[in-house]
Amino acid sequence: MTTRDFNRFETLAVAEEEDGVLIVTLNRPEKRNALNAAGVEELVDLFSNAHRNGARAIVLAGAGNHFCAGLDLVEHHEADRSPAEFWQLCLRWHEAFNKMEYGGVPVIAALHGAVVGGGLELASAAHIRVADQTTYFALPEGQRGIFTGGGATIRVADLVGKARMIDMMLTGRVYQGQQAIDIGLAQYLVEGSSMDKAKELARHAAANLPLTNFAICSAISHMQNMSGLDAAYAEAVVAGVVNTQPAARERLEAFANKTAARIRPNKE
Repeated sequence: MTTRDFNRFETLAVAEEEDGVLIVTLNRPEKRNALNAAGVEELVDLFSNAHRNGARAIVLAGAGNHFCAGLDLVEHHEADRSPAEFWQLCLRWHEAFNKMEYGGVPVIAALHGAVVGGGLELASAAHIRVADQTTYFALPEGQRGIFTGGGATIRVADLVGKARMIDMMLTGRVYQGQQAIDIGLAQYLVEGSSMDKAKELARHAAANLPLTNFAICSAISHMQNMSGLDAAYAEAVVAGVVNTQPAARERLEAFANKTAARIRPNKE
């Protein structure tokens, strides 16, 4: 993968770091990185090809003061879409976010400022979310006279529960800080830069074996959609493949020989 491969993007800025880590930045700061139709197509393109292009982890961020303010409502208003046209647009949002969640490449979202509406739907498709002290989460669709169309009823409800999501939509309730962490909107809250922490986590994830990461970042989500009995069978199949991969033998040997790093409790 070379930087030249990313020149086609107009709403995304993509940079390569060491160890196969990509930094993908929503690049419409003048619009608070609201997602227009072209931006959604670029996300589909990027995440559809990330694994085969050798990406080992992706940090997703937003340029300027905000991560993403959701659907580009100005474009939506001016387009005056028919129900069928907006239906098709929503399906492209689902395609983009499904490629993120099920694509097999760890995606770490570095959040700051607004993570609102479709921006929260985007963030919820990432595998890890890091918030900083400026980050706030909201689903203001009820006040806008619209409804979620990018998977909030699936992913955000899974993170915070149905009742909280309904409350957020009906009342415009905003979550931030430790309260947002406590209800599951993000896994990390940092005092400094969410980008710095996201890069650190991406480097850790990128050091894992690619097949192991692929299973973690695709199989678990698929299993959540299955019955318990089917999920147990699928888990055994995935474990049979992943746990016997030749690339794991060196790591397992290091564990057996007690030369591998041990898991220790965090130091306060």
